Amino acid sequence: MASADGFFAASAGIAGALIGLLFVAVSVRPERVIGPEAEDVFAVRASLALVAFSNALVVSLFGLIPDFSPAVAATVVAAVGLSFIVGALVRLVPSVRAAELHLRELGFLAGLAVAFAVQLVAAIELDVDNADKGSLHTICVVVVVCFLLGIERSWELVGGPRVGLMSSLRDRRHQREREDRSP
Repeated sequence: MASADGFFAASAGIAGALIGLLFVAVSVRPERVIGPEAEDVFAVRASLALVAFSNALVVSLFGLIPDFSPAVAATVVAAVGLSFIVGALVRLVPSVRAAELHLRELGFLAGLAVAFAVQLVAAIELDVDNADKGSLHTICVVVVVCFLLGIERSWELVGGPRVGLMSSLRDRRHQREREDRSP
């Protein structure tokens, strides 16, 4: 996989750094994520970020082993990731029933599930044909997507503000509604 060695080396370093930062973020307010008082939404957010970053790390490290295809590692971590998503959905069922969970959370789970499914298909194709550059590129793109999804989850975990067109429009609407209600 010489054509992707530079990518895998860089992404392995990035994944390691992001996992370390995630541990620091969790350690700042561990009660939100770990233990009997942990909130399901925050625990799932932290876990999803860790799964996304770990996927990138494992695929990248195995991709760096000389004369070794990242296909097997990508297949295994994609399957583990998909099973984790099922577990996260089961854990969030009470929150969904209580209407405490926003559609955004479920959308993120769906996005990560799609990423893992795409990775699984590409990994199987690469395992069948080790010279399949298209499948290798797809796996690399999924690694980047996992970074982006993990960063988004981490940002929400630490309470970072939502930035974007839809969030801005929603915030403006809520501000106008508050102003209309005030005397």
